[in-house]
Amino acid sequence: MRLEKILNNTNSLEKNSFLKIIDLLISKKPTNAKAIEEILVSSSKDLKSIDSQNIVSIFHLLENEFNEYLKCEFLKTSSQLDILIDIISRDGCCIIKQDWFSRLYDKELKSLKSKLKKFEEEIENEKSEITEERKRDYRVYLSCLKTAYFNDESNNQDKKITSDEHSILLTLSKELSLSQEEIKLINYLILPVKKLEVDTIINDLKSIGVIFYSKKNNIIYVPDEMVRLLRKIRGKDVGDKFFRRVLLFFKEPQINLIARKHNIDRKLSNDEKINEIINAGITLKQIFIEDIHKEGTNLTDKKKFLNDFCEKNFSINILKGSLLEEKLDSLVMYFEDIEKDDKIGMSHDGFEKMLIHIGENIPMLNQILKAKFELQDENVLRGDFLLDYNIKPRDILELIPDNELLEFCKIREIKSRGDIISNVLDAYKDSENLFLENYENIGFRNLLALKEGGISIKEVDLGVKFEELTKKIFTELGFHIDEKLRKSLNTSKEQIDILINLGNDDLIIVECKTVKESNYNKFSAVSRQLKAYDTIAKRNNCRVIKSLLIAPEFSDDFIKDCGLEYELNLSLITASSLIKILIGFRKSKLKIFPHNLLMRDVLIQEDRVLKAIGK
Repeated sequence: MRLEKILNNTNSLEKNSFLKIIDLLISKKPTNAKAIEEILVSSSKDLKSIDSQNIVSIFHLLENEFNEYLKCEFLKTSSQLDILIDIISRDGCCIIKQDWFSRLYDKELKSLKSKLKKFEEEIENEKSEITEERKRDYRVYLSCLKTAYFNDESNNQDKKITSDEHSILLTLSKELSLSQEEIKLINYLILPVKKLEVDTIINDLKSIGVIFYSKKNNIIYVPDEMVRLLRKIRGKDVGDKFFRRVLLFFKEPQINLIARKHNIDRKLSNDEKINEIINAGITLKQIFIEDIHKEGTNLTDKKKFLNDFCEKNFSINILKGSLLEEKLDSLVMYFEDIEKDDKIGMSHDGFEKMLIHIGENIPMLNQILKAKFELQDENVLRGDFLLDYNIKPRDILELIPDNELLEFCKIREIKSRGDIISNVLDAYKDSENLFLENYENIGFRNLLALKEGGISIKEVDLGVKFEELTKKIFTELGFHIDEKLRKSLNTSKEQIDILINLGNDDLIIVECKTVKESNYNKFSAVSRQLKAYDTIAKRNNCRVIKSLLIAPEFSDDFIKDCGLEYELNLSLITASSLIKILIGFRKSKLKIFPHNLLMRDVLIQEDRVLKAIGK
């Protein structure tokens, strides 16, 4: 769930800790202090009174400082922050009930203790499958860790690892190619694994600003933006679902090379090995730089393999950069952009339809999703629910076994040749609703955003499409779009876009405007148009009781001029407001939208309309 949505859904007490930390970081003159000051001055000096969108903007400007602040917290060895971050940064753990979090924590401690026992035995056992070279790596890191942790005792100080010591240990772990799981196991060979009270854990995590906690609902919220930050703290470069996406394209011998390198049981099934690799905290960069390659593979071959892999499996023709590390940074950025993008490649209605059909034909998927993402709800095949967890259509389809997906395509008459997942996604794209969800982008003539959202349309057709969608919206709101009357009133010079017939010769005229600029400001031109339409209607014994102008945005001057116009009963509606009104109407019990709600304001405020229809 996005930070903005969480801020909107929590009260001042529940977000107080987070805001205190933001306030503290601002007071320390951060790098982007000037940009932050501009946001505060334009809204309010007090963080608690500014809107959620501005708080999110400030957080993004403070990400580097927040990251450094969390690193300092991470050094507190008694906090178990490594264990806790590994839980709350997993896919599916961004919204979690307290009792479920408690179970996951207990499960994690139990698993850690079991792994520690096995790890210690294997290090000491001469006949274990761990190579002598790897045992030496473990012993080197363990010795350095002991020195860093215990050297304070000689000075009669509390045992701790300083920032400098942590930096050296981090460098050492990278040089030894240790995974986060291997580091964690070695750490807890010298640190006691103590179970903490769940209330204490929640308060601690809340106090450092990484979670929001609703006492009323007993729910922990971890914003998507925070999850990405926490992953970086733990050395992970991409989310688990994207790492799985990459690993699924590897052949089993390559998976075995990774498993051998990081002490993962090669007798496990391929799927189990992939899960262990993901849980081990091995980085995407590390597997491409070293782990999947046989000893002696040169740098040129490694770069060629990466380029071919990305072109074949992700249709990335050119990875930016000439160095291997630069190319991998480009791949990580590719996955980050997908994760941040709200677009899902299909309409939300199409997503719901896909989930219903999959639930009917592959009932086991509900349980697979619950297990993979550790979800507590009984029925998880719900679009809005999954999107709150940032789980998108492709993430779901990738979890279905190939034979099951093939059978599903056969039943639903979906093309099974080529890329099956892409075929299923295309089958549920539902272009009509997808266009509606991109209504504002069409109004802004934003071809790039439309292309990224899976919509292919020529620029010359955008105006007509915007008009068509506006008609569809008003039709769904219950209005009678009278095409016959509109055509009879239109002349070669004056062309009404949309005509709503309320009966008794009462009309509403709707004019649609798309624009590339940020604000629509041509009031005089639109005023002349609407007055001409009004004259035509009067000649035909009709009365225009309202004129509506729909555009993506209006300038302040335009709104002011509209308010001063006394001859026209004109109201303005932005594209985003109109689509929100439609969504609110769909959720209401009304069959026909009350047109009186469009008569009041110069600029129609969707909040007031939604409140009225929601009663």
